Amino acid sequence: MSKVDTAPHGCDIPTAFAQCDRQLRRRAVIIARMPTPATRQAAVSIYVVEASLSSTYTMLNKTAQSLALRGWDPFMADRDLTLSFEFFPPQTPARSAALWRAVERLAPLGPKFVSVTYGAGGTTRSRTLAAIRTIRERARLEVAGHLTCVGASREDVLKVAEDYTALGCKRIVALRGDAPDGEAFAAHEDGFASSIELVSALAKAGNHEIWVGAYPEKHPEAATTSADVDYLKRKIDAGATGAITQFFFKADYFLRFRDAAAAAGITAPIVPGILPIENFERMCTFAERCGTTVPRSLRLAFGNAKTSEERDLLSVATATSLCDTLMEEGVDHLHLYTMNKPDLPYQVATALGVQPSPMQIAASQG
Repeated sequence: MSKVDTAPHGCDIPTAFAQCDRQLRRRAVIIARMPTPATRQAAVSIYVVEASLSSTYTMLNKTAQSLALRGWDPFMADRDLTLSFEFFPPQTPARSAALWRAVERLAPLGPKFVSVTYGAGGTTRSRTLAAIRTIRERARLEVAGHLTCVGASREDVLKVAEDYTALGCKRIVALRGDAPDGEAFAAHEDGFASSIELVSALAKAGNHEIWVGAYPEKHPEAATTSADVDYLKRKIDAGATGAITQFFFKADYFLRFRDAAAAAGITAPIVPGILPIENFERMCTFAERCGTTVPRSLRLAFGNAKTSEERDLLSVATATSLCDTLMEEGVDHLHLYTMNKPDLPYQVATALGVQPSPMQIAASQG
């Protein structure tokens, strides 16, 4: 900038930054990148509550709003962050259109890859393959196909992996999967008994980079967190490239899990899974099933949000705050669960400094 900008509280911006610690400076910049004054104010409120820093509210709010007005962004390195997005295969033509709108919205952010989920027993097989084909051909993105063991023989599962190869997928997300209707997992009589067996077979074929799941707060079926870490190590030793975690809402859960994994000798990357909350009640139901803690503060905040706009502001601010904390701890890749709805993930990504680039995407046919 050619001149010194002045913040509303009487200090020029560089001086105001010099008076804050690095974490507060980073947070002001993150908040400044958010799209509207209301979003920025919501983010300030969340950070102040999380950090118990009520005395900083006015300074942080004014500094962030001033940065936004002036477009001053000193943390250019944040743009080295890489992202991936998760989609699920649509069930109807209308939902196919929604998926394509999500892809069109998020593709310009330059994700390292996107993933497409896969139903138990191959229930979404044709739809998963169709979604992957569309994303590969029209958006030209790298796609990781999910693959599960539930309700299918080894031959059938490995045939899907071959189909992914034929579509140009270089990555697979290999999961055991959950049985439908909340039933306990039972291996198919001719199937893989675990995700470890699946990873081993995929690694032997040698056609894909293999990603697996991880649980920062313990898988519901695991006896202890250390048992979860041990199981992850067995998957890595079987040939997995890295892991993507279940969603969580407190950075400490991920950081402790990452530390435990490192202590167990795991050097493969562990990517945090981030869920911008699109529907709070639905998220709580899923969180209960997968063992994710929903903090009391989050329940209160969403309980007090009266409109969909307020809930969206809260979702973006909460997810961005979590991501920023993780980035401060060295995380350089984030996996965002989109629920095929792109607006909240897009706002989180741009707040973190990821800028969209122009790109040519083939027109939707539906």
